[in-house]
Amino acid sequence: MEVMIISDTGVPDKHISVDEWGGETMLRLDDGWCSAVDRDTFLCTIYENRPWICREFEMGSDECRDVFNVVE
Repeated sequence: MEVMIISDTGVPDKHISVDEWGGETMLRLDDGWCSAVDRDTFLCTIYENRPWICREFEMGSDECRDVFNVVE
C-alpha cells in the first residue's frame, strides 16, 4: 500500500520519499516495509506524527498487519 502524505503532520524527512512530480509518500525500504515501523514491536516509531491515512488504522491492528502480511 502506498501511503501518500497529503497534509502536514510532521513526518520526519528521513521517512519521506519524493517522486519525480514532487508527490510525497512514506519511504519504503528495499523489502517493502515502511521505514517508520519497528520490526521488533510492529509499532509505528512516529505514531504522533503519522500520515493521515495511517490514522485510519489502529496501531498493530489486524487491518494494519494485513497491509504487511504479518503472520504470528
